[in-house]
Amino acid sequence: MKICVYGAGAVGGYVAGRLAKGGAEVSVIARGQQLAAIAARGLEIRAEDGTFQADVAASADPAALGVQDAVIVAVKAPSLPDIAAGIAPLLGPDTPVVFAMNGIPWWYFHGVEGPFAERRLPRIDPGDAVWTAVGPQRAIGGVVYVGCTVIEPGVIAVTGYRSRLVLGEPDGRMTRRVQAIADIIAAGGMTCDVTPRIRDVIWAKLCNNLGSGPMGVLTQSGSQTIFADPVLAGTVHQISAEVTAIAAAMGCIIKPDPDGQIAGARKSRHVASIVQDLLLGRPMEIDAVFRAPLELARLAGVTTPVLDLLVGLATVRARAAGLYAGS
Repeated sequence: MKICVYGAGAVGGYVAGRLAKGGAEVSVIARGQQLAAIAARGLEIRAEDGTFQADVAASADPAALGVQDAVIVAVKAPSLPDIAAGIAPLLGPDTPVVFAMNGIPWWYFHGVEGPFAERRLPRIDPGDAVWTAVGPQRAIGGVVYVGCTVIEPGVIAVTGYRSRLVLGEPDGRMTRRVQAIADIIAAGGMTCDVTPRIRDVIWAKLCNNLGSGPMGVLTQSGSQTIFADPVLAGTVHQISAEVTAIAAAMGCIIKPDPDGQIAGARKSRHVASIVQDLLLGRPMEIDAVFRAPLELARLAGVTTPVLDLLVGLATVRARAAGLYAGS
């Protein structure tokens, strides 16, 4: 199976390595030093099950790689306009595209029934650029659980819990195309589950992201530091309740474990990716991870006073750092 991973940062590079180990013909869209390193010697993955080399093709130009059997997009949400502009050469008539990204996805209301069916999300996909360039019928949802870092160009190190990817069709069907991708990833040593309720998984991860991300941005700290403070740790319970209410109003079921999140965070040195972006001066996923969930809350008539305050402050912080230009 010929698969291109669009975006070969920490998560994308790790997934590409697992795909190659599973037997896929893998290429990546990369840039800068990461591109040069991968083109010269492939990827080195230092994972929980050992270190391995992955032979993958690399280019900055999708046209150089040609039509793929599948594409996995593993960029951060601010890069979606670039994806819309560049992805066409990778797509054949039936090429599916997995969006393995944080936050509310651009395709969220595709394949659902009710008053919000096929509703667009301009905060995530301005001008319907991805909707038009890719098309929701190609989209497969992806939720990644992995802590990893590019420790030097072409070398990705995994830390923390066992890595996992969850895939699902927006309309809930259990399709052959999803299972084929999942089988290759699993063959490469990464747990990969397929679910008919991918939005449940999206909200479950968002509950964790929102439980620590806004406070991390405001304090420029990792979860271990944040949750050492009992007041901040207690706030996670309020956030979990608000996210659970939004999810329920959207027809999704999640079972958050704020006490477990706090206990795990106190043992971990992990710094949320959105906090890393702030510290490193990279564009921040304010819309997809912070603001879009609250827009859905307003659509559903759910009140979120704690999140409103924290997200509002975190948005001001990101804007002051010059890393968010949204309204």
